Amino acid sequence: MENTLNLFRAAAIVPRVHIGNVAKNCQEIQKGYDSLAMQADLIVTPELSLTGYTCADLFNNRNLLDMARKGLYSLVRHTKQYGEGGAALVVGLPLEKEGELFNCAAVLHNGSLVAVVPKTYLPNYGEFYEKRWFSAGEQDAQEMEIACGMETLQTVFGNNVILELGTDKKVCVGIEICEDAWAPVSPGRLLALNGAEIIVNLSASNEVIGKAQYRKNMLGAASAGCICGYVYVSAGQYESTSDLVFSGHTLMYENGKLLGEGSPFSSKGPSFSGAELIRDFNLTKIRHDRIANKTYSECKNTFQARRYERISCKKPLMEKKELLAKLSITPFVPSSSRRERSLDIFQMQVTALARRIEATKSRCVVVGVSGGLDSTLALLVCAQAVKDLGLCPDTVMGITMPGFGTTDRTKNNSMTLMQHLGCTVREIGIADSVRQHFRDIGQDESVHDVTYENCQARERTQILMDVANKEGGFVVGTGDLSELALGWCTYNGDHMSMYAVNTSIPKTLVRTLVDEVGHHMDENGFAGMRTVIEDIIDTPVSPELLPPNADGTIAQKTEETVGSYILHDFFLYYTLRYGMSPDEISCLCREAVRRSSEYRFSDEEIAKWQKVFYRRFFQQQFKRNCMPDGVKVGSVSVSPRGDLRLPAEVEPEEFTGC
Repeated sequence: MENTLNLFRAAAIVPRVHIGNVAKNCQEIQKGYDSLAMQADLIVTPELSLTGYTCADLFNNRNLLDMARKGLYSLVRHTKQYGEGGAALVVGLPLEKEGELFNCAAVLHNGSLVAVVPKTYLPNYGEFYEKRWFSAGEQDAQEMEIACGMETLQTVFGNNVILELGTDKKVCVGIEICEDAWAPVSPGRLLALNGAEIIVNLSASNEVIGKAQYRKNMLGAASAGCICGYVYVSAGQYESTSDLVFSGHTLMYENGKLLGEGSPFSSKGPSFSGAELIRDFNLTKIRHDRIANKTYSECKNTFQARRYERISCKKPLMEKKELLAKLSITPFVPSSSRRERSLDIFQMQVTALARRIEATKSRCVVVGVSGGLDSTLALLVCAQAVKDLGLCPDTVMGITMPGFGTTDRTKNNSMTLMQHLGCTVREIGIADSVRQHFRDIGQDESVHDVTYENCQARERTQILMDVANKEGGFVVGTGDLSELALGWCTYNGDHMSMYAVNTSIPKTLVRTLVDEVGHHMDENGFAGMRTVIEDIIDTPVSPELLPPNADGTIAQKTEETVGSYILHDFFLYYTLRYGMSPDEISCLCREAVRRSSEYRFSDEEIAKWQKVFYRRFFQQQFKRNCMPDGVKVGSVSVSPRGDLRLPAEVEPEEFTGC
């Protein structure tokens, strides 16, 4: 019986990327292509798959661009061995044209370079700054020659290209690249209105908490609205994790229905060589629904001819007497599915650290363990990362460094936690070395000033760095986002590390993560640490740099000095996420406190600590300008390499009211 199914088979592959190494990347792509060349009609790889998306300023390097063209030529030749029946292959690369550099998708089939599609919209906000290297794509298709060493490829260049695959029965395919899908009127939607039945998207979308679900919602809606198939493939976790983490998320939709998903971080480990998702699109379904849905046809027929006019509506806006939207005093803390969201965040931290361990070929990771929340979370991340890599637990070297303010409670908690996790445990007291340093610089030990405190912090960092050098490892930083925002860290002390896993985790979220992740790990391979986790959570936040009270309890409590982290995290979120004015944030904060059943702050307290926040936030930018690498996991980050570029000399008077 003749097969009457009208199907189009697409594959999304995420080859292991080698950043800046085009030859190896071509080998990885060929490996994935060879396994599917006779099983699929179209094979799609991630954005800039020939070079890696995170090459940054290497995109300005002539050698990389030359190698990318040569790599493209080698892949074009490779497809010829499969003839006309072989799959079309879509790869990403940087391509120079007439003195400009474009972020492109190239379509290869049967020894020919069929077309090159440049990216239309270049993200240049937050962690993205593609306009630093690339130009926006051209609109009209035109003939183009690409010199690849001694050879030349002939092709068509433009982002109004629709591919026709097939002979008698044809399917029309349109291409967009990553940010294009985020545009209000995306190239994919325009392509669909002009006949494309399948939209493919080569992407390099980093993961932050909640983004995977947002991405699914957005692309599912695009597939439904355009009545099309949608193939999405994003960069994998072997991209650089200096500030970001990538997950290899792949998605396929048909008329809004999810056909298949390669879940974020679903493929990992030292043996990872690539991930793939392959599905069939029913073209009959797509074509039937397009005919049946008159809104689609009317939009198709009138969209380009429509003129847009501005019509004034003079109705005055009503005065808003009550905020109807949900509002939490802890905007960083998940309000629902807390365990699931916490584990998602934790997985991002773990994946990023594991990648850094592999990349540096380190024999160990070194972390200072104080018995506080931040170092506990960092230690949990380290323990899980080495476990995921198949390394021994003692690859993690935990060092507790008691000083003048260390209490028995925090020291005992740090030792107990390390023992439960199976770490290498070391105790190195700092009192004698700090006293020697006091003598060297003429510091009176009885004067408990900033020098007294910072000398201890810098001594601890020196120990960690030197032990890491001695053991062939690197130092994992423990400082969190809130401390960086306030500058509550010692410059070149706890401010510094080789990789900072908590760098985008605010203090209010750290506590939640330690609670949820600690209990999860207690139930999954690290039994027995529930009690110590609960005591760490109950311990007051403190750097423990001043001598304890007479009864041995913590004397130096951070929030008594700089203010509540509940308030500071609220100020931070609305300042960076939405750029709100101080007055608006203050109003929101008062309303959030009014609605809270757990936290109580007076209007005077809010005003006082808001001034402190702005003063410290702007005066401490110099510390953030040289902060170490660290993974971004949420929508708010202070990395100077992507999210927050500020001069160190901002005058904060307008914000503090002082």
